[in-house]
Amino acid sequence: MTSPRKFWSLAALAILPLGAFLLLPPSVMAEPPQMVQPPAVDETMPATAATETAVLAGGCFWGVQGVFQHVDGVTRAVSGYTGGDKSTAKYTRVEDGDTGHAESVEITYDPHKITYGKLLQIFFSVAHDPTELNRQGPDSGTQYRSTIFAQTPEQQKVAAAYISQLDQNHQFHQPIATTIEPGKTFFPAEAYHQDFLAQNPTYPYIAINDLPKVHELAKLFPDRYRDKPVLVNMATN
Repeated sequence: MTSPRKFWSLAALAILPLGAFLLLPPSVMAEPPQMVQPPAVDETMPATAATETAVLAGGCFWGVQGVFQHVDGVTRAVSGYTGGDKSTAKYTRVEDGDTGHAESVEITYDPHKITYGKLLQIFFSVAHDPTELNRQGPDSGTQYRSTIFAQTPEQQKVAAAYISQLDQNHQFHQPIATTIEPGKTFFPAEAYHQDFLAQNPTYPYIAINDLPKVHELAKLFPDRYRDKPVLVNMATN
């Protein structure tokens, strides 16, 4: 299905007049950001690994990337596509909604500073609304589904246990729609999608839908928030 974002030219990144914001559908979340309980089951910290990788999908990758770029312990967060074939891992095809891909973010993190479970807690608390099925805010289609692309059997175990825990304890008013899809390959998105939130904070979609998530991260996870994001293009960091 067509995303409202397509109606906004990526070339027109200058500050728009206030009236332009009225043309964009507002972000309506069934579940507002909240601090959900931490996972009872978490990944065992490796003795020697310097970094680990998580791949998460929660709607538009601009916002998910932007949130995790502000998480202390994350060393890199890259927007991309996961769930389909390499040949269709491009924005113009993924937007058609029939490729199997979801807009996703590959998160590289230091397991000695932050755990996989803590990343999932942030994911469920502020990065997106996990109760929405095949949509997120103004965007709809399977490419905007909520998915955890488990990279290891242990990640799959932690994710499954956490979803069950949150549902059993009624952390949300509706059942969690997040799926777990192991064994899928992540493909980086085009360069113009990287660091989009950090580079374009006045872009209408970002200002309405995504900057509030970063603000909630700072509010709910002050011990995990860092003001300066870690960017893909480190030359601008």
